[in-house]
Amino acid sequence: MFKGKYWLKTCCLLLVLFSAASCSKWLDLKPSDGIIRQDYWNTKEQVKAAVIGTYASLLDDPTGKDRSLPEQFFLWGELRADMLAPSTGTIAEEFEVMNVNTVPSNSIVNWRPVYRTINYCNTVIDFAPDVLASDKTFTQEALDAYVAEAKAMRALMYFYLVRSFGDVPLKLKSTSSDEEIVTIAKSSQQDVLAQIIKDLNEAEPKILLTYGDNASDKGRLTRYTVNAIQADVYLWMEKYDEAVAACDKVINSRRFGLLAPSSAWYNTVYRTGNSTESMFEVQYNAQKVNDFYYMFGIGTRRFVAANRVMDQVYTSDAVFGAKDIRADGVSVRAEDGVIWKYIGKNDKDMIAPGDSYAHWFVYRFADVLLMKAEALAQKGQGSAALDIVRALRSNRNALPGTDNNPDPANVNEVSLFILEERAREFMFEGKRWYDVLRYVKKNNYENIAYLQDMIAGIVPANMVRTAQAKMLDHNSHYFPIYQYELQTNKALVQNPFYK
Repeated sequence: MFKGKYWLKTCCLLLVLFSAASCSKWLDLKPSDGIIRQDYWNTKEQVKAAVIGTYASLLDDPTGKDRSLPEQFFLWGELRADMLAPSTGTIAEEFEVMNVNTVPSNSIVNWRPVYRTINYCNTVIDFAPDVLASDKTFTQEALDAYVAEAKAMRALMYFYLVRSFGDVPLKLKSTSSDEEIVTIAKSSQQDVLAQIIKDLNEAEPKILLTYGDNASDKGRLTRYTVNAIQADVYLWMEKYDEAVAACDKVINSRRFGLLAPSSAWYNTVYRTGNSTESMFEVQYNAQKVNDFYYMFGIGTRRFVAANRVMDQVYTSDAVFGAKDIRADGVSVRAEDGVIWKYIGKNDKDMIAPGDSYAHWFVYRFADVLLMKAEALAQKGQGSAALDIVRALRSNRNALPGTDNNPDPANVNEVSLFILEERAREFMFEGKRWYDVLRYVKKNNYENIAYLQDMIAGIVPANMVRTAQAKMLDHNSHYFPIYQYELQTNKALVQNPFYK
């Protein structure tokens, strides 16, 4: 979606928006290039550019100070789970999180990049309506679609925050000057989730079904992506009827499907991207490469796959040589545990550093299928749930050794089977911790033992008892508030476990 000169133009726009919409001090409201916000919002083209800027903000920090959001979301979704192992390049802050010892000074818990994107969204929502008066070619329908995109993106960002931190500040107005900087206390997780659903429900009827080309349909939020986010949020909220309804909107559209297994499957889905299986991918290309080669691909790689990935999650067939198509040469290189999904040129050869432009996968069609199965299981429709899972497993050539034959009438057995299938399907896509926590917290944490067992397999042996004891406090399942935020926003209080 962002290519060549267009990428450079979008970066320039982000710098303008950042100068007018960051949460630092402004001694002079007028940037050096003479552009101020009041001068900007005049044409429909500027509105479109501002909306595209919200997507560009996912790729990189325009100030060069913070992690990109895909890297942040990878760390948030995988470090606390059980599919990663440290490697020669793992840094101290990453060890802290992996060992259940995160402290407020750890920059991994810095939520500033997420709130920056939220502020870009708020800027569109606040100022785009003014353009109706200045550009007579700008229609209400076009405005509504752009605002819907911004609301959907804001909802997605808050969903990452609420699952990672619990209670978080809920800011719905843009910040553009010192006078607009206010201290904001945290809102409850329930209130934030309610706002997320409100944003998504308002966006759904107005956001576009298509933008006219495949790359944009996969690289921007569409109505179907909104439905996928709705389903995800409803699962988190344990609203299973609503989750099924949201999934069915995607499934019944018949715009997505699972590709047949083939030698080209890896390249089509992951290396090239934007396939029929894709719903929303953060788009990289030769002009803007991702960070993942330097995480996984060189001698100082920061992470490798945990031993259990091949030994237990995928397994192998020593007799007939059959394999799950998501396993060796796709998610992981079995011979040495290299995380392959983002750095493979094909199923055998590694890319060069400058070719690191595999996309970051936010939602794929398989996610919708498994979310529906999970909701059906919780509704007591185990047979229907298993039909979905087994159809997916058949498509992926999942091995018999990973089928534990759950009793369709046993809700927890079916739910655990789905959780394990999600691990196979979304390996290293930043979903594992959130999937585990969603499973564990159901019905007032009735499955806390699963988390206890998982932690025992992650941390060093001498730390197991301490880490397991921490997990018994449900507040420990959320990150601490970054210490800089506490220093600059006096209305914030530290999350309970870290006081």
